[in-house]
Amino acid sequence: MELKQQEAMDTNIEVPIKPDKGNSPFRIALKRFLKNKLAVIGVFVLLGIILAVTFAPLLTEHSPTKSNLLLIERPPSEDHPLGNDSSGRDNLSRLLYGGRISLIVGFCAMIFTLIIGVTLGSIAGYYGGKIDAIIMRAADMMLVLPFLVLCLTIVAILERVNVGIFVAIIAITSWPNLTRIIRGTYLSLREQEFVLGAKAIGASDFRIIFKHFIPNAIGPIVVNATLMMATYIIIESGLSFIGFGIPQPTPTWGNMISEAQSLRILRNSPEAWIPPGLAILTTVLCINFIGDGLRDAFDPKSNRR
Repeated sequence: MELKQQEAMDTNIEVPIKPDKGNSPFRIALKRFLKNKLAVIGVFVLLGIILAVTFAPLLTEHSPTKSNLLLIERPPSEDHPLGNDSSGRDNLSRLLYGGRISLIVGFCAMIFTLIIGVTLGSIAGYYGGKIDAIIMRAADMMLVLPFLVLCLTIVAILERVNVGIFVAIIAITSWPNLTRIIRGTYLSLREQEFVLGAKAIGASDFRIIFKHFIPNAIGPIVVNATLMMATYIIIESGLSFIGFGIPQPTPTWGNMISEAQSLRILRNSPEAWIPPGLAILTTVLCINFIGDGLRDAFDPKSNRR
């Protein structure tokens, strides 16, 4: 009798199941991302651009800011593969070093916008009430003003800007959209059971935000970060093109095109404006492809291939 009871107990023993590390949320998102061929191609092409501008001194020996009056608007040659601009500067070196500035502006502006937007969105979405109302009214006031007009106004007031000031101007004027996205995500998470459980056991607000809210909002944050970087590169190029961006002689892709906008250069020296234009187009496309892939990877409801 006791033997039968023992056998029955043995058959009811539950063996603990170890979690499958291969099915973690990160690995699932990575697998979904790798299925997006355009996103993967975008990653490799963007890495190639980043490596080229990072190791610019190894690819060209010419200074991007030193003028040579004897080489003004010279056509491509063995020593200057992309020719020289209207000040006698080497176009290839300006293309490579200008890529550094354009990518730094886009990346740093994106980082500072994330810091401002995520911080304000977290406070507004988590606490609500008067704090939420104040932050949202400030965001509404910023959204009422056209973004480019606001940027142009600030740049015109300052008259002359450098890379740091330009990044700060973009970040200060572009945080409201991200703040509203983060706030909306937090409002949907605030009443979830795991958040209420964390509050019940006495977890601090800081811990709840960083351990529960931000990990659950990482998808929208990452996707918007990549798309913002592409947008900021275009903004820098556009403002530099009309003379309100990074001033000469500091090279950027935008002011390279601006310098080549005369009809004579457009007709006779396509090597002066086609490479920076293609660089902007390629970089922005790659970042958008990566953002599209990340959106599909972090969206559990997405069935796109």
